[in-house]
Amino acid sequence: MFLKETIEAYQKNDPAARSKLEIFLLYHGLHATIYYRIAHWLYCHKRRFLARWVSQHAKWVTGIEIHPAATIGRRLVIDHGTGVVIGATTEIGDDCLIYQGVTLGGTGISSGKRHPTLGNHVMVGSGAKILGPIYVGNHARVAANAVVLRDVPENSTVVGVPGHVVRINGEKLDHVHTPDPVALELQELRSRIEQLEKQQKECQNVPL
Repeated sequence: MFLKETIEAYQKNDPAARSKLEIFLLYHGLHATIYYRIAHWLYCHKRRFLARWVSQHAKWVTGIEIHPAATIGRRLVIDHGTGVVIGATTEIGDDCLIYQGVTLGGTGISSGKRHPTLGNHVMVGSGAKILGPIYVGNHARVAANAVVLRDVPENSTVVGVPGHVVRINGEKLDHVHTPDPVALELQELRSRIEQLEKQQKECQNVPL
């Protein structure tokens, strides 16, 4: 199931993909996620050293580094993929698309949640850096080479260094039509609260 739907996601997102067999045999992004699923299973079953060995082998083979403790949803597509780094406390939702050179990293915090959370249907352009325990909302788009250090609202586009929102719901922001900044902050807070509530429910369901 995982393999079939992930290959179909690659076909949907990459017009250069000519067949499922080609994707299965030649796409390093797919290989990296297969290695990750194995490493994550080992990590969750307390085989921590073996999990790291698998993830480091995957890095050597594919050029993509995914920590086995990361949480990744369904149908992740890593296009090209060389240089992608996904940190230990990263969370990625369903149907996300990540291009080469992307870093989902930390900012120096030594414990706790250190890496970003991506919602569903998030696209991260090549070379982008999303750093720290921030939340990127559903259907957001992060432009190539952007450096994102704060939460990103849903259905928005972020560009630049540091990253800033230039579109929300497809509408371009400018000095005349910029929405109420308070409303934007409230939208970000709502997204963050929803994420925290989700994490709280997950913690409540963990057996003691």
